[in-house]
Amino acid sequence: AVAQTFNKAASQIESMMEAHRSLLANASHELRSPLARLRMAIDLYQETGNENTRDEIVRNLAELDELVEEILLASRLDHVEGLERREPVDLLAIVAEEGVRAGVAVEGEAATVIGDPRLLLRLTRNLMQNALRHGAPPVEARVERAGNKVRLSVRDHGAGIPDGEGERVFEAFYRPSGRSESAGGWGLGLSLVSQIARHHGATVRHERPEDGGARFVVEFPAAA
Repeated sequence: AVAQTFNKAASQIESMMEAHRSLLANASHELRSPLARLRMAIDLYQETGNENTRDEIVRNLAELDELVEEILLASRLDHVEGLERREPVDLLAIVAEEGVRAGVAVEGEAATVIGDPRLLLRLTRNLMQNALRHGAPPVEARVERAGNKVRLSVRDHGAGIPDGEGERVFEAFYRPSGRSESAGGWGLGLSLVSQIARHHGATVRHERPEDGGARFVVEFPAAA
């Protein structure tokens, strides 16, 4: 029994180290593009002083800041089992607040889940940003109760995700088939959504609506 327990722990540590190596390799690759653009923009700005070039520098710095923040959050979630904060949260209020910020239409009913408000806000923001970046308008979000579950769905009306790749988009830095390197991949956005959902006892899945686009659905246990 002791040997089996030790082997199980060793296997878990090995899997975690392999995941971290993969994350580091992918993150290093993803950081090259904004760093290269930033270097070029700085050189151009020193030569011309163009305001558009300065704006490009600011955008690249924001992209780097967001990527580093997501890498740190993903690493932290890998090392913790539960949640640092657990409290009743009105999911519709969080989704509506983020919808106003992102320009996404939100509808549904008030529904309470137990969780960390900051992580739930991050989950919502990542779903909306993913739809805005990789889909097409209009982007819509909905919160509803379904028995003992609370369901959050975010959908867009773009080209959708290729067949057979609906699960793989939750992998860190996944790049779907036919997508050029310059177009970028999915980054850590949906991977973090999956991690945060798992820490809240929730599930997340991709659906393909009949009228096109992509829909991502997160189902939380409803608060008692």
